[in-house]
Parts: sequence; C-alpha cells; structure tokens
Amino acid sequence: YVLNDTETIFALALASNCHPQQHFQAAQQRISEWGDVQFSPIYMIPCRDGIGADYWNAACLLRSSVSSEDLIELLKQLEQALGRVRPSHQITLDVDLIAWGSDLQHMQFNEKKLPLALDVKVPMFDIWHDAMFEHGSHSFPTVEQLI
Repeated sequence: YVLNDTETIFALALASNCHPQQHFQAAQQRISEWGDVQFSPIYMIPCRDGIGADYWNAACLLRSSVSSEDLIELLKQLEQALGRVRPSHQITLDVDLIAWGSDLQHMQFNEKKLPLALDVKVPMFDIWHDAMFEHGSHSFPTVEQLI
C-alpha cells in the first residue's frame, strides 16, 4: 500500500436520506473516477436530530493525486449536481472530507467535523481501524446493495 509522492489518501463520509440508492450509486461512480477507492458497507442510521427519514451512511478511502483544495471543490460540485439544498432535512447527498494525509498513520483531521458523529464513526471504522472511530456496540442495519 505504497503511495507515489503525488497521491493523498482522503477519508470521506457519505450520507443521504432522499432517494439514497440512486444518489449513492451516482456518488460511488463519480468518486471512483477520481482515484483508487475503497467503500465501507452502507448503514441505515436515524438522523441526528430525529427530524426526517433515516440516513444511508457510508465512508470511503480515496487515494488520489488531486489536492485537498481541489477535492473539496469536486465534492461541492458533486453535491450540487445531485441536487443538494441547504438547509434542508431532505438530503440528496452529503459528502464530507473527514481526514487526509500521505498514509493512514499520518492523517490530518478536518477540525470542522470534530468531534466525529456516530454516523461517521460506524462506517469509517470498517475500513480504517483507528481509535478515532471506535464506538460502542450498535445494531444499525447495513444496506445489502449491489453496486
């Protein structure tokens, strides 16, 4: 798992509670175009404030040669392309940059996303076993979805 010098690992969190299947498929397809990507299972998790439909939550690790600034812009464009409206309880797609770095031992966390919410920790821990994502036991179901 060696990166070439120009590649960065980005840890992304994805969420949707409005037609999530079509939005997740579109997001996974688009993100895969940016580099080498590994997705977590998708979990169904109730929304944080109890308003609105349950969310599909997932995480991914993307290895890409884009800069973090460019990636943030790409994520905004992706959200907008899929019809993201702020503020709203109908979330077509929310993709957050959680952390980035040259390898998983030396990642920089996005201060704005700390402390990490449970709906970020649960899927992220499946693909990145870091103490930051440890959480108590839960019974959130996964979406058995064929991508």
